[in-house]
Amino acid sequence: MNAPAAEPNTRERIVEAADAQFYQRGFEKTSFADIAEQVKLSRGNFYYHFKTKDEILGAVIALRAQRTQAMLDRWAGSAQTPIGRLRCFAEMLIQNRKDIQRYGCPVGTLCAELAKLEHPAQGDASMIFGQFRSWLRQQFEALGRKDDADALAMHLLSRSQGVAALANAFHDETFIRHEVELIENWLQSLQPGKTTAQKQARKTKHP
Repeated sequence: MNAPAAEPNTRERIVEAADAQFYQRGFEKTSFADIAEQVKLSRGNFYYHFKTKDEILGAVIALRAQRTQAMLDRWAGSAQTPIGRLRCFAEMLIQNRKDIQRYGCPVGTLCAELAKLEHPAQGDASMIFGQFRSWLRQQFEALGRKDDADALAMHLLSRSQGVAALANAFHDETFIRHEVELIENWLQSLQPGKTTAQKQARKTKHP
């Protein structure tokens, strides 16, 4: 039998609540009081765990980085081919479509906000994009694209961010699904052995 999952401690509950608030409301618009209300803590108990909002931000970024790595590891274990693993990344847009349409990409929105604020933590937040970039590059290398693996990784990463931004602007689920289909067709065209005619046919079908 599996042991029951441990209940999150108070600090963990604060960080999880802050993570949700930063995503839904934005870092700047979220106050200590907003987070404390979510976890039902008095101000004194709250300050026992975190003295400043920047301390909470650092913990939130660390949590997101941990969850991102766990997700990448899960994809690596669940798909047997590089194309299958890359499709996991693309399909993340569909799986998270409701939140993306409402709030945008959690990584992209936080990085953009911290950049506008010229916040010292913007570099730490952008490292989550670095996790995705490195992982995607590894998949393209495994696909045999060693020379341009990083360029392909950046292309896919930037394309996913564009989809998320426009989905948030237009609240259009059909758009998300269509773009993911185009991404998956593009990934299939990169497989070794695809002929020029096959690639041209895909371009004609999906301009």
